[in-house]
Amino acid sequence: MSILTVTNLSHAFVDKTLYEDANFKIEQQDHMGIVGQNGVGKSTLIKILTGKLLPDEGKVVWQKNTDVGYLDQYANLTPGMTIHDFLETAYADLFDIETKMNHLYEDYATNLDDDLLEKAGKMQTLLEESGFYEIETEILRVSSGLGLDDIGLDHDVSQLSGGQRSKVILTKLLLQQPNMLVLDEPTNYLDTKHIDWLVDYLNDFAGAFLVISHDYDFLERITNCILDIEFGKITRYTGDLKTAFRQKEADALAYRRAYSKQQEQIAKSKAYIRRFKAGTRAKSAKSREKQLEHLDVLKKPDHLSQSSIQFRYQPTESRMLITTTDLYFGYDHALNKLPLDISIAGNEKILVSGYNGIGKSTFLKTILGMLPKIDGEIDYSPTLKIAYYDQSLKWPHKLETPLQYMQNAFELEKPKVLRQYLAKTGLTSQQVLSPLVDLSGGEQAKVKLAEVMTKPANLLILDEPTNHLDDSTKAALNEGIQNFEGAVLLVTHETNFYDESWLDKVIDIEKLQ
Repeated sequence: MSILTVTNLSHAFVDKTLYEDANFKIEQQDHMGIVGQNGVGKSTLIKILTGKLLPDEGKVVWQKNTDVGYLDQYANLTPGMTIHDFLETAYADLFDIETKMNHLYEDYATNLDDDLLEKAGKMQTLLEESGFYEIETEILRVSSGLGLDDIGLDHDVSQLSGGQRSKVILTKLLLQQPNMLVLDEPTNYLDTKHIDWLVDYLNDFAGAFLVISHDYDFLERITNCILDIEFGKITRYTGDLKTAFRQKEADALAYRRAYSKQQEQIAKSKAYIRRFKAGTRAKSAKSREKQLEHLDVLKKPDHLSQSSIQFRYQPTESRMLITTTDLYFGYDHALNKLPLDISIAGNEKILVSGYNGIGKSTFLKTILGMLPKIDGEIDYSPTLKIAYYDQSLKWPHKLETPLQYMQNAFELEKPKVLRQYLAKTGLTSQQVLSPLVDLSGGEQAKVKLAEVMTKPANLLILDEPTNHLDDSTKAALNEGIQNFEGAVLLVTHETNFYDESWLDKVIDIEKLQ
């Protein structure tokens, strides 16, 4: 039985059509993934389905009594509240019932009214059946599974990093146990073991779920159906991700063949009409002309824009770019208990590893000089040139276009050159001239990549560069990193993104604890 029916859905954003006359359903046991390139409208679709955005046309109908749980990354977290306090709000209704029950027991102790005792007893039974007295156990189970143990449940929510905040919000959503989950990039900021836990949780989930993720390995492990968004069409495929892609490729091949065959037929008919429209076969030519007028002409197959990531190298004669001695890094206190002594050579590709929240980004910002070191020394080559990719998609002026942002960052570069760098990430001419605030997370990430590509450097510092990126852009980024002549300092939670064949060194922050 369908829990969601979408009929004739159409929606456009500025001058771009995201979907046109889309129809699909979600059944009760569907474990569905949504895939598509950056900017096709995946997150917009979720906003439409959850009622946060009205479509231009079409109907979205949920089955009655469907409890939809949506991963809202912008949920309000009250300063002064601990993580544990926030997670308990997942059971706010049950705690309200407990409060009312206790009041009834207090009133009964005074009035000895059996009706009060009966009402309190019913509430007691409801709490027991709802698992109220196992709440603490469940909070500990889910929070541990998603890695909140590493932070501490007594941590103030106002002091959380972006990644920690996402974990906390996801944990609360799972504790609420809706019968329909809607998740947008849930694996961002999760370590491998916590992704494994989430995979097990979702595979055991009794209800339906809808997941957007650019982590295709993750989707392959959890899905039994796929929604693919491409060229304004939403197509549903039954089966896991690999099955869906095989079917999509077969459908695309069949369409290209049908299009080519029809174009040949049209060309032959037009030639026949031109040749015989004034001769003895004019009647036949006229008939073919009418056939062409009523022919349902297939649209020319679209082509996806491709990324080509190439970083500009700034030559250096220095053998060592950066050397640290007895380095301690952190904010108010050192995050590492043991000193960090490393050297970064001119062409080394280095991975910075460790569980989420341990201080990988803090280490990078210390190297960059954005944060003062707690103790120790950092020696820099006099010819060091760094290009830095910051995982936070923050902009000084959100109403700027990508081209305007790049022009402000690189005043001496010609607009034509900046357009070329933006285009190499896969951004279209229309996206380059759209306000940053109107772009998807993946499209904004591509602007950041273009900025890094434009800056000549001999050291790339990349902090979670794969977040939000589609699979083809990640592949281009991977190739760009390998081909870069200089050194690379990389943080990523996607273990399938890097390979030991091109990694020279791993800095494991966990070993400093």
